[in-house]
Amino acid sequence: MSVVVTGATGHLGRTAVETLLDRGLPAGSVTAVGRDPERLSGLAERGVRTARADYGDPASLKAAFAGADVLLLVSGSEIGKRVAQHRNAVEAAADAGVGHLVYTSAPKATDTTLVLAPEHAATEEIIAASGLTSTILRNGWYNENFLPQLEEARATGRIVGSAGEGLTSSAARRDFAEAAAAVLLEPEAHAGAVYELSGDVAWSRADLARTLSEVLGKEVVYQDLGTEDHVAALKGAGLDADTAGFVAALDANTRDGELGAVTDTLRRLIGRPTTPIGETLRASV
Repeated sequence: MSVVVTGATGHLGRTAVETLLDRGLPAGSVTAVGRDPERLSGLAERGVRTARADYGDPASLKAAFAGADVLLLVSGSEIGKRVAQHRNAVEAAADAGVGHLVYTSAPKATDTTLVLAPEHAATEEIIAASGLTSTILRNGWYNENFLPQLEEARATGRIVGSAGEGLTSSAARRDFAEAAAAVLLEPEAHAGAVYELSGDVAWSRADLARTLSEVLGKEVVYQDLGTEDHVAALKGAGLDADTAGFVAALDANTRDGELGAVTDTLRRLIGRPTTPIGETLRASV
């Protein structure tokens, strides 16, 4: 079985490739794809095939996808450009004769107010219309998204946000990568599935502050602000207006309950409990 993984220069894609190898898939059966082949050298040294491709370059995508039985399409990182980029990738996959496509989407992508969701929902529609057999992995929030709060807490003894008492059911990036690998290894078993993936436990920002207190060995408190004050604080910390507004919008989504749903699907796919936020934070101290 030939497996192609896009975004392999990023943490999720690279970890998915490493998991495939760890689970016994021959390195020569895996192609790691990224925009900068030099950053794939470590995988190449393990015998993995590598290819340069850019979501903005359809010809490079079609060449990279040629011969793939299964493709992991890791969603792009350029917010606002992803629908066009993902369309290029899906069309290239269809043209290249890819047997099965796995896409990393967002929680409840087609039924949510999550600010990130529209591009993912549009991509899911593109995949559905492509005729490709597919699996949609609606990845929840990564524990690693909160490493900046670890540094904030270390420096100031507090974390600041506008999420209120909203919950986040996060898991480690490795958990999501392992789930992707599990699907890639048995695509027929997951054909047509749309999986909502979350951590086993949902926690609030106050819970996060308590966890940070334990990790750092000092008191950390959560300061909850209104959205406008949060945006002002973020801009004061050096973020541009658009980024500050986006971060505050995600906190508003959290406050509104868009990131707190818990399912057991991720746990079942990886065959173990998901990684608690505290474990990820401790590993970074």
